[in-house]
Amino acid sequence: MAIDLGCHVGCASPETKQEETADPTAAPVVVDDVEAAAGGRRPGDGGGVNYVARAQWLRAAVLGANDGLVSVASLMVGVGAANGTRRAMLVSGLAGLVAGACSMAIGEFVSVYAQCDIQAAQIERARGGKDADGGEEEEELPSPTMAAVASALSFAAGAALPLLAGGFVRPWAARVAAVCAASSLGLAGFGVASAYLGGAGVARSGVRMLVGGWLAMAVTYGVLKLFGMHGV
Repeated sequence: MAIDLGCHVGCASPETKQEETADPTAAPVVVDDVEAAAGGRRPGDGGGVNYVARAQWLRAAVLGANDGLVSVASLMVGVGAANGTRRAMLVSGLAGLVAGACSMAIGEFVSVYAQCDIQAAQIERARGGKDADGGEEEEELPSPTMAAVASALSFAAGAALPLLAGGFVRPWAARVAAVCAASSLGLAGFGVASAYLGGAGVARSGVRMLVGGWLAMAVTYGVLKLFGMHGV
């Protein structure tokens, strides 16, 4: 009996040693991976901040500011090509600011609201019969109102740059030059900001933004200059 017991003890000791010498951190790593795969919070997430919802209004803010700057600058330069008065350029720029901000807000609200409806329906379908697992935290949906307000305010902020830079300058050439210079600085700044937030190349993004803005202003100026020359 003693020999048999010793054999059992001897056979079990390598496994016991293996369990005792196992890495104690292996279990938490597996738990973290499971939580990450399930979409839970990670230790470095800053207390469970919803970056998906934050990215929604951040994207709307960056795009709104760029659209406001390019739209109003092109509108003012184009109107200035057909009508050189300061009042015409100022009124056209102000009208573009108000109309564009309202349009961006409504479009963003409708778009994000539709996205929320799709996500909510998907969550309901995925939940299915899992109501018993009530301990899981539901994902917060993006806010259509927040995205609309951010889009409208950012469009107005971007549009105000060329409007304030050239709307009150009396000489026509200096007015157009001020609009183009302020717009170029704003486009470069937006390009650098978007590259920094997205982790892309700063120089390439800045050049792309500048070329796109200059192209929009040049096309608008050329078309309306053609109309002005023919007296349309």
